[in-house]
Amino acid sequence: MHRRTLLAGAAALIAARPALAQAPWSPDRPVRVIVPFAAGGGTDLTARVVAEALTARLGQPVLVENRPGAGGNIGAEAVARATPDGLTLLLTTSSTHATNPALYRNLPFHPLRDFSPISQVAFVPNLLVVRPDLAARNLAELVALAKARPGTLNFGNAGSGSSQHIAAAVLAARTGIEITHVSYRGGAPAVTDLLGGKIDAIATPLVEVIEHVRANRLRALAVTTARRSGLLPDVPTIGETIPGYEVALWNGLFAPAGTPPAAVRRIAAEVAAALRTDAVRAKIAEQGSDPVGSDPETFAAFVAAEIPKWAELVRLSGARVE
Repeated sequence: MHRRTLLAGAAALIAARPALAQAPWSPDRPVRVIVPFAAGGGTDLTARVVAEALTARLGQPVLVENRPGAGGNIGAEAVARATPDGLTLLLTTSSTHATNPALYRNLPFHPLRDFSPISQVAFVPNLLVVRPDLAARNLAELVALAKARPGTLNFGNAGSGSSQHIAAAVLAARTGIEITHVSYRGGAPAVTDLLGGKIDAIATPLVEVIEHVRANRLRALAVTTARRSGLLPDVPTIGETIPGYEVALWNGLFAPAGTPPAAVRRIAAEVAAALRTDAVRAKIAEQGSDPVGSDPETFAAFVAAEIPKWAELVRLSGARVE
C-alpha cells in the first residue's frame, strides 16, 4: 500500500512538470525599460506611457532609463548584453533595429539574434516643421528655397541614421536639393535648437512638436507617413507633393535574447491588453501615434521585414554615419 502511494505520488510529480514549466512569470523586483534616446523625445514619452501601464499590470515598478548616443546603439547594446531575466527591456524605434544595420559597418549587436522581440507598440508619424520666420509656408516653397540656397538650410535630427535623418535625406534625394544635416543626441535637443532659431527644420515624431505648432512657435509643412494625421488633418503628407514618398517610424519593445519565453509572453500580453484600453490608446493617440500591440511572433516577422525596407531607404537617401 505504501509502495503504491509512493508510485502514485511520483507519477503525479512527473505529470505536473509540464504545468510547472508553463507556470506564469512575474517579476520579483523592479523592471527597467531602457530608451536609447534623450528624455523628452517621442520614444521616451511612449515608453513612459507603457511603463505606467505595466507597473499596474506586473505588480512591480517599471522604470524608464534613458541611454542616448550613437543613433540609439548605446542603449540597444546595453540591453543586448543585459541578463536575460525579463527585468531589462528596450523600447526603441526602427532606427536601432532596421536602419542602423544598413548604416553601421560594425554594429555592436545583431537586431534579430541578440534580442527577443516582445511587441510592436505603435506606428509614429514624423512631422516636417520649420522655424516660423523661414520663408517657406509649404513643402514646395521649402524645396524652392533649398534649391535657391544650396547647402545653407540646416535640418536637425535625433542622431546620424535616425528616422529624422533618413526622412530629410530621402526628401533631399527625391527633390534634388542640398541640405546640411545637424545631428543631436535625441529629438528633444534638436527641437530646442529649432525653437531657438539655431537650425531651420526637422522631420521629427509629431508628439515632440505638436504643441509648438499649435502655439505658432513652429510651422508644420507635412507629415512623412502615407496618410494625414488625425491630430493635424489640414497638414498634407509629403507624398501629396512628392508622389511615393513615405517614411514610417515605429516603436517596439524588446528583451535580451534568451529571456524566458514565459516572461516574453507575459509582458507581450500585458502590453497588448494595455493598448486595448481606452485610457492608454488615448495617451498614444495624443502623441499622434497609432497603437498596435502585437504578439512576439508577429513582431519578430515584422522586424525581419523592416530591415531590407529601411536598407533601401538608406541607399536612396545616401545617408552615412559620420
